[in-house]
Parts: sequence; C-alpha cells; structure tokens
Amino acid sequence: MITDVGAAGFPPSRRELLKSTTAFMAAAGAVSTAAAAQPPTNTATQQAESANRPASSLQHKKRLVGYMLAHEQFTVPELVRIGDWATHAGFNLLATSDHLQPWQANEGHCGQAWVTLGAVGERTNPAWIGTTVTCPTLRYNPAVVAEAFASLSLLYPGRVFLGVGSGESLNEEAGTGIWPKWPERWDRLIEAVGIIRSLWSGERVAHKGKYYNVEAQLYDLPPQPIPLLTAANGRKSMRLAGQHGDGLITDPRSWKQYKSEWEGGAKDAGKNPADMPVLIEQFVVVGDKNEAQRAAELWRFLPKGFKKYYNVADPAEIQKQADNEVPRDQVFSEWPVGTDPAIHIEAINKLFDSGATVVNIHSGQSDQKKVIDFYASSVLPKLGIRS
Repeated sequence: MITDVGAAGFPPSRRELLKSTTAFMAAAGAVSTAAAAQPPTNTATQQAESANRPASSLQHKKRLVGYMLAHEQFTVPELVRIGDWATHAGFNLLATSDHLQPWQANEGHCGQAWVTLGAVGERTNPAWIGTTVTCPTLRYNPAVVAEAFASLSLLYPGRVFLGVGSGESLNEEAGTGIWPKWPERWDRLIEAVGIIRSLWSGERVAHKGKYYNVEAQLYDLPPQPIPLLTAANGRKSMRLAGQHGDGLITDPRSWKQYKSEWEGGAKDAGKNPADMPVLIEQFVVVGDKNEAQRAAELWRFLPKGFKKYYNVADPAEIQKQADNEVPRDQVFSEWPVGTDPAIHIEAINKLFDSGATVVNIHSGQSDQKKVIDFYASSVLPKLGIRS
C-alpha cells in the first residue's frame, strides 16, 4: 500500500498516536503494562521478537528521572561511561543532545549522537534512551531519521524515544548553509514528523510535499511504536508541539509560562494532554557557588539561547556574545545548587507536581561522577526511584 502523506499538517491517526504515547507512558507507569505490551503488527518475526522480549522494569514506575549526556561537554567514550554510571545509580532514562557543533566553543566537544546512543544502549539496560533533540529537517533528512531510530529500536526494543525540534543555526546553517525563518522551520518540522511516522508504519510512502519528496519504504521496522516527543520553548511552538507530538520536551521556565498553550494544542488535535509524557530538563549543581560559576561559564548562553543565540552559527561568537550580555550568576539563578539533598528533591518534586512525567537532570560540572553518586545516595532513594 502506498501512502501519500501530503504537504500539510500531518496529524497522526488517533490509533497510531495512542499506540506511541501508550508505549512511552507505560515506562512512566501512567498506563497499564498490558496496554503497552500489545504485540506490533509489522511482521511475524517482529511479533515473535516482541513477545519474547523481557518486560522492562521501567513499566512499573510512575515517574522517571533521567540524566543528560551532553555532547557539547564530553567525548563519546566519556558519555558512554557517564551513561553507565547513571543507570547503575538508578537513573532510568538517558537523553543525548544532538548537535554538529557545541553551543559555545569553550564547551569543547561535539560527537555524533546516534553513535553514542548505539553504544550507550548496549551498556545501560534497562534505561530509556533518546535525543533531546534531533532536528529532522535540514542537516538530517526525515527519511534518514526514521531509518536510524527504527534501527536503534531493533537493537533496544521498547527503550528508544525520538525527540525532535526545529533546530539551531549552529547545527543547521553551519552544516547546510540553509537557515530559513521560524515559520518555515516549523512547517518543515511538521512535514518531517509526518514522513517519519508514515515510514515507521511499514507502508510504502509516496510523498511530494512543500519541502520534501520521499518515495521509499522501511524494510526493518520498529518492533513497537517509538514515542516521538516535540521540543518547544515559546508560546507558538508550545501549541504546535501539543498538536503534532506524542509528548513534550521543554525547560522549567517555558513549562511554567506556556503549559496551557501545549495543553491547548494537544486538545485541538483530539488528544488528552494528561496521557502524554512531558520531559523537562533541569540543570543542577552539586557543590557551592564557585562550582556553579564554573559550570555557568560553559552554559552561559542558556538565558538567551532560544531568544537570540539560536540564530548564530558560530559557537565562538555565541560564547563572545554570552560573555558580554549574560551575567554569570543569572545562568544558575534558577538551578538547585548545593549539597543539601532537600534542595534537589524539592526541585524535582515541584516539576512532577506541575505535571512533568520525566525530570531530566543536567549538570554542567566537569566531575559527573560526583553528581551521579550524590543523586544515587541522597536524592533518588528519597524519590522512590528504583534502578
């Protein structure tokens, strides 16, 4: 069967959306394990593989605490080790940034995210793994993204999610020479999401759209639906993310300001936002103000990252502008900073109470083991998080 996914909004079918959302929410304990464990309908072989797959312990958890693997700050081998430490410590989701270049030149690194996920997945069972976020519009063709994540899901069935977003100049313009205005970037993202979902369905896709022409079929399909989460941090993008994603990826401030927009977008598309995962990235520092200041030097762009610097292609220029425009203390003014576990527990519980289902911990400190060990001994046990 050939599916023409057209050029417009590409809302997923209600059935496919429910399947994808159920798969992810089962990991957070928000739906029954039985509902999430329905066998896939791709091929007899895949059905058999799915039936024989051991049940993930994550299916019994109500909430997830993740750990960020920052390609900007560490090499791929280091990230694999960090991921290993994090899952043994009790973190049950690992997210990776997906960049061509770091945000700031002084961060110093930028390995390929999908390579990292392949290596991390082998060493970190049963953690969920995925990107926050991949841009499937310019640097990557959406058909290639569909193939890559289908392949990852065959390696690690039921453990892969895909986070998507509209991109940054330091990746898309730097890698392709193309950097359209915001409305086109989101139109491209919506079109790309439709293509990815159609290819994951197993049908042959004949798509002649505004930005992409795809005539192809995936022959190795995901053994079960891959949750597709959409990143957003502004009023318009939050509503669009609610309309077109299976869930949301955002930051604490955006969630507080625009939660109603995301919920409204989901409802506009006939979805119940209460059934959709919300991943919020929370920066933390385990240490004193000096430690926070050192971390802030590497992440100084954050307060203006998605207001201004996302339009700058050169990491050295972003670093220069951020150094001149963003006071260092402003960077960590809303981070939990300290070695009192109560500070960190309060921040996480506040996000959970606000509706987050995944709190993704991100530390800009050089000593990641220190952060992970602290959370393992003093924070995660008090949240009821089990490895």
